Amino acid sequence: MTVDVRRSTAELMDLASRAGAELEGAPAEEIVGWAAATFGPRFCVTSSMADAVLAHVASRVVPGVEVVFLDTGLHFPETLRVRDQVTRTIPVTVRTVRPELSVAEQDERFGSRLYSRDPDSCCYLRKVKPLEEALAGYDAWAAGLRRDESPTRANTPVVHFEQSRGKVKVNPLATWTQADVDAYIARYDIPVNQLLNQGYGSVGCWPCTRRTQPGEDARAGRWAMFEKTECGLHAA
Repeated sequence: MTVDVRRSTAELMDLASRAGAELEGAPAEEIVGWAAATFGPRFCVTSSMADAVLAHVASRVVPGVEVVFLDTGLHFPETLRVRDQVTRTIPVTVRTVRPELSVAEQDERFGSRLYSRDPDSCCYLRKVKPLEEALAGYDAWAAGLRRDESPTRANTPVVHFEQSRGKVKVNPLATWTQADVDAYIARYDIPVNQLLNQGYGSVGCWPCTRRTQPGEDARAGRWAMFEKTECGLHAA
């Protein structure tokens, strides 16, 4: 990795703009390699642990890269199992980040089952705020978003500048299809959340995730009781 270099907002915006155009259609490994070479230790990867594809791709390019995992306190056991498998079997540094409040403390302060009354607030407290704090020491971060996951992600760029966080966002798998993911998992024996084999198209916190029905997009089972499709982590 390169030395730890802090860049101005203008520099980050310029880097993201140029890379977004130049790396469109590039292999995921090349996109990760660009981010690692450009930002060094100020670049990290995030993972929801639905599978370990992005973590594995990054490990092949940057062994030891930091992988940030948000432990909301409301994950399925299967999700935590993937996190533990990644820690044991893939050469990355898993960094588990937790919210300021435990679930019990949140219940005491805001009332029980906040996720069923105000899921946006619950997501902010247990996901968005912890991620923003975790990313404070980085200029760029990678996520596993793909364009084929849902209509809301159809225009996901491979690299762009996040105005809301003032950071460069890298999506190395943006152009991958589900078939690409399945092939990569089979080739490298990647850890996968077992719920994906039990009718779940996407896996989040257990209170707000259900199995998907035939014909639904992969994320239809998330917050199905609300007009909500994203947790807020991937706002532009």
